Amino acid sequence: MRQDRAQGSHRDSAADVRDFFTPRAADWDSRFPDDGPAYAAAVADLGLRPGDAVLDAGCGTGRALPALRAAVGPRGTVLGFDLTPAMLTAAREAGRDRDGTLALADVARLPLRDGCLDAVFAAGLISHLTDPRAGLSELARVVRPGGSFSLFHPVGRAALAARHGRQITPDDLRAEPNLRPLLARCGWRLEAYTDEDTRFLALAVRQG
Repeated sequence: MRQDRAQGSHRDSAADVRDFFTPRAADWDSRFPDDGPAYAAAVADLGLRPGDAVLDAGCGTGRALPALRAAVGPRGTVLGFDLTPAMLTAAREAGRDRDGTLALADVARLPLRDGCLDAVFAAGLISHLTDPRAGLSELARVVRPGGSFSLFHPVGRAALAARHGRQITPDDLRAEPNLRPLLARCGWRLEAYTDEDTRFLALAVRQG
């Protein structure tokens, strides 16, 4: 779901998300023009294989979709779901619907059957979930056991907080001591965690 406007402890309702991103959708990519390589590197770390089915949860303008399509190949399935219609419009105008199927959908109520995906990619998503446990559990529902999950942001927690004139707080959901047990309660096992100025990446595996 794009760059966060706040740190990891923030929660948005669905209406808050749409209200924030709708007026920014048209020029979102131009505000963050250098993020492409970071997205591609994060997708590579997800370990996708040709033919896999992957969801970009909170896909925004679809910047991850070309890399996801390249990873799964022409026979793979790439889905891009987002809450904000204007973001999906911007993704289509950028031609990213050629790389995946775009749909208006809420992460908390995915229109997908159990275990139908091999992986989920989520950029900047967790701080915009009204109920993080419910949202992460719903993502686990649609991923097969052993499937993978990536929580990504092109800058780390400290750099993001500084950008917005804030400080990291102890209840930040993206802090490893908070994120690891949260993911475990939702059906995920945290396998790798990176929080640097130039990258945030948490990789998890769907528990059986």
